[in-house]
Amino acid sequence: MEGSSEKIIAIGGPTGSGKSALALRLAELTGGEIVSCDSMQIYRSLDIGTAKPTAEEMRSVRHWLIDIKEPSERYSVADYVADARKAIADINGRGVAAIVCGGTGLYMSSLLNGIYFSDDHPADEELREQLKDEILKNGSGSLLDEIAAADPEYASKLKANDTKRIIRAAEIVRRGARPSELIEGSRGNGYPDAVRILVNCSSRDNLYRRIEARCDSMMEAGLEQEARYVYENRDAFLTACAAIGYKEFFPYFKGTRSIEDCVDDLKKASRHYAKRQLTWFRRESGFMTLFSDLQDPDEMAHHILRQKGEIIR
Repeated sequence: MEGSSEKIIAIGGPTGSGKSALALRLAELTGGEIVSCDSMQIYRSLDIGTAKPTAEEMRSVRHWLIDIKEPSERYSVADYVADARKAIADINGRGVAAIVCGGTGLYMSSLLNGIYFSDDHPADEELREQLKDEILKNGSGSLLDEIAAADPEYASKLKANDTKRIIRAAEIVRRGARPSELIEGSRGNGYPDAVRILVNCSSRDNLYRRIEARCDSMMEAGLEQEARYVYENRDAFLTACAAIGYKEFFPYFKGTRSIEDCVDDLKKASRHYAKRQLTWFRRESGFMTLFSDLQDPDEMAHHILRQKGEIIR
């Protein structure tokens, strides 16, 4: 459901900021349902490191796009946009609000801003592997030159260390298309009337304290065992192996670092990730910022309803 009939609340922000607690309270007050916007919560068995809702929270409010894939399966932003749009249509079709909540900025931006992905240019895995090999052997310079010759506008936006985007752009070029044209042709209507909320803390120190406390709670809940499960299946769980919360423990399992050092690495990586998330969401327009260290979830939820209730009720 799009345009003026949509009932969507999008809640983004850094890890540990309190997004999920706000989403849960809003769902309770509005009768809405939560659509996860987290690139790792889609995977089954990866519960602690991805900070999934508890079983009780899942029972009290319906959640979508959690535990829908095995860790060995691929899942792209294109898959997410398609699945989230279906979930939102179902939820809004029953007259209730869809609360899109998570910290994966690319997923949320692509969904809200109406970026869709055409099947005219599906991934060519063989070509992609060939391009990866070229970068490993020769660096990214020659591929950047190749992209620039075909599409100087798009090439100017690429950095030499952004290998993922370089590979995708080179793949498109070698298949006879221009990346900028493909991107320009990939915008739909999106959800322009969605209520957009950025949850943050009033100071970076407060956010970092929350993040570190959350890491300690994850360790108490059994994160080490979950990370070992990922490590033991690392040949199949390629996405999970690169995720914060798991890869930091691999040196401990290899016997090269202590568990204490790995926990410190986890906290550091989580702080850096939070900074990147904030950069992403601040770049987006239309987000109203609320501070979770100044208001509890109930206060924030009622503030949103006072400001935007006519849209989402």
